[in-house]
Amino acid sequence: MKYLQQTIKFLLLFIASSTMLAQNTQSEETIKTINVSLDQWHQAAAQADFDSYFGLMTEDAVFIGTDPTENWQLDAFKAFARPYFDKGKAWSFTKLERTIYLGKNTNYAWFDELLTTQMGICRGSGVIEATTTGWKIKHYVLSITVPNENVSEVTAMKQKFEDKFIQQLKSN
Repeated sequence: MKYLQQTIKFLLLFIASSTMLAQNTQSEETIKTINVSLDQWHQAAAQADFDSYFGLMTEDAVFIGTDPTENWQLDAFKAFARPYFDKGKAWSFTKLERTIYLGKNTNYAWFDELLTTQMGICRGSGVIEATTTGWKIKHYVLSITVPNENVSEVTAMKQKFEDKFIQQLKSN
């Protein structure tokens, strides 16, 4: 009887360990695949490849830009971006570091990344969705980074614009 109990314990431990290992391997593969999709998205912009760039976004994607007025639904973002892509020079963002987070719902992941850009270091963050054609960006937020010791200067510099913008928002 003792032998049977030990065997059952061993089998349960083995099954649990195997399941955890399989989940870790699957998570690592998912993260690699998401990294590739995000890298391809940034590369498509750098190469001014409009179709590839927007093909890596969901049909209901949102892009939040660095300007407070930039809350782009996909069609509006395409219209804004088209002239840049048509000129053969969109934007070039290169990943410095990226963290991807996987939730229990395996159809979605979220991420944050530091990027080198023509604006200096920027932070991107977003939500990416597993679709039948691969991982696609559903929501992306681009922010210009400001060192803490420079916040007062930057705040003063943008004060006039923001005062007008706040009043405009309040009047709507």
